[in-house]
Amino acid sequence: MRKLRIVVTGIGLTLLPTAGSVAEAAARVVPYLEVQQVFDADLSGDGDSQTYSAIAAGIDASVTGPRTEGQISYRYERRIPWNDNFGTEDVHSGLARGRADVIPNLLSVDGGAIALRTRSDIRGGAPVFLTGDDKNTTQVYGFYGGPSLDTDAGPLKLGANYRFGYVKVKDHGSFVLPNGQPALDRFDHATNHDVDVSIAMPSGDLPFAWTVTAGYTRENASQLDQRFVGKYVRNDVVFPVSPTLALTGGIGYEDIKVTERAALRDSNGVPILSGSGRFITDPDSPRLIAYQTDGLIWDVGAIWKPNRRTTIEGRFGRRYGGRAVTGSLDYKLGRRTAVRVAVYDAIDSFGRSLTRGLGSLPTSFNVNRNPLTGDFSGCIFGSDPGTGGCLDDTLQSISTANYRSRGVVGMLSGERGPWTFGVGAGYANHKYLTPRSAALFSVDGIADESVYTEANATRRLSSVSGVTGSVFANWYNSGINRAPSVSDIGATASYYRNFTDHLVGQVSAGVYNTHVKNAGNSAHAQAVVSLRYQF
Repeated sequence: MRKLRIVVTGIGLTLLPTAGSVAEAAARVVPYLEVQQVFDADLSGDGDSQTYSAIAAGIDASVTGPRTEGQISYRYERRIPWNDNFGTEDVHSGLARGRADVIPNLLSVDGGAIALRTRSDIRGGAPVFLTGDDKNTTQVYGFYGGPSLDTDAGPLKLGANYRFGYVKVKDHGSFVLPNGQPALDRFDHATNHDVDVSIAMPSGDLPFAWTVTAGYTRENASQLDQRFVGKYVRNDVVFPVSPTLALTGGIGYEDIKVTERAALRDSNGVPILSGSGRFITDPDSPRLIAYQTDGLIWDVGAIWKPNRRTTIEGRFGRRYGGRAVTGSLDYKLGRRTAVRVAVYDAIDSFGRSLTRGLGSLPTSFNVNRNPLTGDFSGCIFGSDPGTGGCLDDTLQSISTANYRSRGVVGMLSGERGPWTFGVGAGYANHKYLTPRSAALFSVDGIADESVYTEANATRRLSSVSGVTGSVFANWYNSGINRAPSVSDIGATASYYRNFTDHLVGQVSAGVYNTHVKNAGNSAHAQAVVSLRYQF
């Protein structure tokens, strides 16, 4: 609990108005207490059901001003069973993003934090309602923050950024693997540092714009003393060829190295586990190379803006020792509806992916929590249509290994009359990068895949009431030999009503089904009645 308080308090400080902007900033702070009664029915065939109560405390707050913008939504919930089917649980979920201009047009500070529960192993079930002490779920915490410097020097634009990130996984390690599946190491915590500097000149004095960027990234993970070090320098140019089309290209040098130490093994070559079930680092092991590349990188592409509502960009080139393709589409369907699609390719890890994904989220977002569990879904939609991001790529599994991450993700969001809606979907492929060892199972070269989609909508029925609904479907496949594929599908709906300015009631229901190949289905229906007092 102490660590979570540090995270939330630290980010809360970034949401406060900076000196000189207090009078202009508009702040909204809504702490609350909530009680719930939950009924869960197992539809898989044995007919078991369970009932529990829950008490929750949380806060929803935001601040908007000329020099400060941020938002935080945090919730702590304690679940109390009516029988001995599962133990009492503490659940934390929250999201915070903030930005403050310390010195206007020169120095700013950006930060964020997240707390959520997610699945541990891609080879296990994907529970949605998270009822009871599910063996394949774990609690994840992460935060990042740092300053940015942007200024002009004549026709040149100078920039510098630094970000520090930290990710912690509280894995109880009780998940039982499918028969014949090898045990993998489990993530504990990691820190990462990311710094870049740039100098640029827009087109005008020259017929093209150019940017020179240099960057350095370092991550240290606790498991097997893993280390990622990446360095690069590159020059990019944008050459307009018409009012709607520009050609772009870049060339540079990159050096990436991922290393770790071997696991301590017994006389039979079997890894020795710690009390928490994790591999123990062999202190006498040299550093083993999991991945290494250095040399020339380049790409070419085009930027097309046929109108003010549409921007399409695509690049093709060489990076990470092979072909790399990236792209994006931004399209505004109307004043309050927009679409964003991105194609990505990177060398990544669970820790770096989570903190970078957190940093890509807007400082103003819609609080779309699952009405049955209080958790955030994989996609976070911004208050402005078309903004936001999906964390499903990161959360498809918690791996200690670095990986080549490739995929595509798309989001549609907007408002129309009394309706607010959002749709997110994507495909993710993780190809793992680890040292090969005859005495220890290696996931090097193995690729995991996932396909995910979700949609939610809210409709205001009156000034004091409304309904919300969501549907989702996901598919996961591990590249490990004979690992089962996993799929899940479900839907939720709820009705809320403000009885007074402080008292809010809500009735929710939902159903979901998880299918693990060769292990059958797990289907549940759930109903929740809750009463919240807002201060």
